[in-house]
Amino acid sequence: MFAQRPDIRPATVDVFVAGQPVRVPEGATAAAAVLLAGLPAIRETPVTGSPRLPYCMMGVCFDCLAEIDGIANRQSCTVAVRPGMRIEPQRGARPAWREGAVHEG
Repeated sequence: MFAQRPDIRPATVDVFVAGQPVRVPEGATAAAAVLLAGLPAIRETPVTGSPRLPYCMMGVCFDCLAEIDGIANRQSCTVAVRPGMRIEPQRGARPAWREGAVHEG
Protein backbone atom coordinates (compact mmCIF):
# COMPACT_ATOMS: atom_id res chain seq x y z
CA MET A 1 0.00 0.00 0.00
CA PHE A 2 2.77 2.45 0.93
CA ALA A 3 5.90 2.59 -1.15
CA GLN A 4 8.90 4.87 -1.21
CA ARG A 5 9.22 6.95 -4.33
CA PRO A 6 12.04 5.50 -6.44
CA ASP A 7 13.49 8.92 -7.29
CA ILE A 8 13.97 9.91 -3.65
CA ARG A 9 16.92 8.38 -1.82
CA PRO A 10 17.34 9.23 1.86
CA ALA A 11 20.74 10.28 3.12
CA THR A 12 22.65 7.41 4.68
CA VAL A 13 25.01 6.94 7.60
CA ASP A 14 27.77 4.34 7.85
CA VAL A 15 27.91 2.46 11.17
CA PHE A 16 29.53 -0.76 12.37
CA VAL A 17 27.41 -3.63 13.68
CA ALA A 18 29.43 -6.46 15.25
CA GLY A 19 32.45 -5.07 13.41
CA GLN A 20 30.82 -5.09 9.98
CA PRO A 21 30.06 -1.86 8.10
CA VAL A 22 26.36 -1.20 7.54
CA ARG A 23 24.80 1.71 5.65
CA VAL A 24 21.51 2.85 7.21
CA PRO A 25 19.12 5.72 6.51
CA GLU A 26 19.93 8.93 8.36
CA GLY A 27 17.68 9.22 11.42
CA ALA A 28 17.35 5.45 11.86
CA THR A 29 17.94 3.84 15.24
CA ALA A 30 20.77 1.55 16.24
CA ALA A 31 18.16 -1.25 16.51
CA ALA A 32 17.22 -0.69 12.86
CA ALA A 33 20.92 -0.96 11.96
CA VAL A 34 21.08 -4.28 13.83
CA LEU A 35 18.11 -5.61 11.88
CA LEU A 36 19.55 -4.37 8.57
CA ALA A 37 22.84 -6.11 9.40
CA GLY A 38 21.00 -9.45 9.62
CA LEU A 39 22.52 -10.59 12.90
CA PRO A 40 21.01 -13.71 14.48
CA ALA A 41 20.93 -11.91 17.88
CA ILE A 42 22.11 -8.65 19.48
CA ARG A 43 22.15 -9.94 23.04
CA GLU A 44 21.86 -13.07 25.14
CA THR A 45 19.80 -13.22 28.30
CA PRO A 46 21.95 -13.37 31.45
CA VAL A 47 20.22 -16.43 32.94
CA THR A 48 19.65 -18.84 30.05
CA GLY A 49 21.73 -17.34 27.24
CA SER A 50 18.66 -17.14 24.96
CA PRO A 51 19.29 -15.02 21.86
CA ARG A 52 17.34 -11.78 21.46
CA LEU A 53 16.78 -9.23 18.68
CA PRO A 54 14.99 -5.87 18.78
CA TYR A 55 11.30 -6.56 19.26
CA CYS A 56 9.04 -3.66 20.26
CA MET A 57 11.19 -0.88 18.73
CA MET A 58 9.86 1.66 21.26
CA GLY A 59 11.82 1.10 24.48
CA VAL A 60 9.42 -1.17 26.35
CA CYS A 61 10.81 -4.72 26.12
CA PHE A 62 14.62 -4.33 26.54
CA ASP A 63 15.33 -7.10 24.01
CA CYS A 64 17.45 -4.64 22.02
CA LEU A 65 20.08 -4.02 24.72
CA ALA A 66 23.48 -3.61 23.09
CA GLU A 67 26.89 -2.13 23.66
CA ILE A 68 26.96 1.14 21.73
CA ASP A 69 30.24 3.02 21.40
CA GLY A 70 31.64 1.09 24.37
CA ILE A 71 28.67 1.64 26.70
CA ALA A 72 26.72 -1.49 27.67
CA ASN A 73 23.00 -1.79 28.45
CA ARG A 74 21.88 0.76 25.84
CA GLN A 75 18.39 0.33 24.43
CA SER A 76 19.36 0.40 20.78
CA CYS A 77 15.81 1.25 19.68
CA THR A 78 16.06 4.62 21.45
CA VAL A 79 19.48 5.65 20.11
CA ALA A 80 19.76 7.43 16.75
CA VAL A 81 22.68 6.36 14.57
CA ARG A 82 25.70 8.62 14.08
CA PRO A 83 28.46 8.24 11.51
CA GLY A 84 31.02 5.69 12.70
CA MET A 85 28.86 4.40 15.57
CA ARG A 86 29.89 0.97 16.84
CA ILE A 87 27.11 -1.38 17.88
CA GLU A 88 28.25 -4.63 19.48
CA PRO A 89 26.29 -7.64 20.75
CA GLN A 90 25.85 -7.85 24.50
CA ARG A 91 26.63 -11.26 25.96
CA GLY A 92 25.16 -12.05 29.39
CA ALA A 93 24.88 -9.62 32.29
CA ARG A 94 26.78 -6.35 32.20
CA PRO A 95 27.29 -3.83 34.96
CA ALA A 96 25.01 -0.80 34.80
CA TRP A 97 28.01 1.54 34.91
CA ARG A 98 31.35 1.98 33.20
CA GLU A 99 34.69 1.65 34.95
CA GLY A 100 36.17 5.05 35.69
CA ALA A 101 32.86 6.87 35.37
CA VAL A 102 31.80 9.26 38.13
CA HIS A 103 28.77 8.01 40.07
CA GLU A 104 26.72 9.78 42.67
CA GLY A 105 25.42 7.63 45.43
